[in-house]
Amino acid sequence: MKDKPYIVIMAGGIGSRFWPYSRNNRPKQFLDILGTGRTMLQMTYDRFVKFSDSQHFYVVTNKNYFDLVKDQLPEIPENQILTEPLRRNTATCVAYACYKIAQSDPDGKIIVTPSDHLIVQEEKFREKIQIALDACEEGNKLIAIGIKPNRPETGYGYIQFISDPGNPVKKVKTFTEKPSSKLAKMFLDSGDFVWNSGILLWKVGSIIHAFEKYMPDVAEVFEEGNAYYNKSQEEAFTQKAYSLVKNISIDHGILEKSNEVFMVMGDFGWSDLSSWLSLYDNKPKDGFNNVIDANAILYETENCYVKVGHDKLVVIQGLDNYLINESENVLLICKLDSEKKFRAFVQDAKEKGEGFV
Repeated sequence: MKDKPYIVIMAGGIGSRFWPYSRNNRPKQFLDILGTGRTMLQMTYDRFVKFSDSQHFYVVTNKNYFDLVKDQLPEIPENQILTEPLRRNTATCVAYACYKIAQSDPDGKIIVTPSDHLIVQEEKFREKIQIALDACEEGNKLIAIGIKPNRPETGYGYIQFISDPGNPVKKVKTFTEKPSSKLAKMFLDSGDFVWNSGILLWKVGSIIHAFEKYMPDVAEVFEEGNAYYNKSQEEAFTQKAYSLVKNISIDHGILEKSNEVFMVMGDFGWSDLSSWLSLYDNKPKDGFNNVIDANAILYETENCYVKVGHDKLVVIQGLDNYLINESENVLLICKLDSEKKFRAFVQDAKEKGEGFV
């Protein structure tokens, strides 16, 4: 089965922009936010198991979420649920998984994916992933899946690619993580920039080479892990390793520096479902552009998202562009597009008590 790619699912985030539905003890990747009967993590597994098998999956998550992963994905071997003792961003997450895979299969291929994305056109998605898997065979290519932008989003990485008509694999010219709003607008207007979806593909040797070249401190730390991976000392090793490396994304650490990055366009109906607003955009709406997941009566109300337990009646009058959510012991009423304020919401709620976050 070694010809099948390894799938690395990054599942350590806390999903603060989905608070109060998403909580520290059960973040959004462990929730069925789309109402499909499967959580976002499980949907990610379902999507990628078509390329591989359960023995080739690795999930990197916070140590507090080990049991959640185990319960939701019992198919994955426990020693392939990699627990992070500290939050150190995606470069460290990727390094841990890739160096561990390299020890047992240095010739393998890897797909790295976030755990909480929506893909609408699954068949087209599989076509594009296969193109990227074939492309990463050549040289030390690092392949990113790009998404055509429809707004000047400042929360994503942007990929500028070199036009190559007829070739689905484009050479990347520049890679910029989370630009200013002015820069994001310029990128959108230019037409030769795409969003980085966060889905990345490469050969094991290619990413190891990139770490050695661009992040040698991280490479040295996780190379030492070869003596401990899949042994009882692995947890103690990761505790030490994570205390030695800095907090940096794979975008900043490698993708912005490497001249081996290529892009495949992911035109398959993608959303990162990063906030209430992005979920609202992907939900069916009534005649007044409201998303209603509640037992609710609305008057003169439009462009709102109402998600409240169906055991109570909610009556709303005169609102436009509001989110109304009651989850457990928190009732949140705020502007639907105020996602940048959620960090403050969560921090202030925490001061009221840990049980609110």
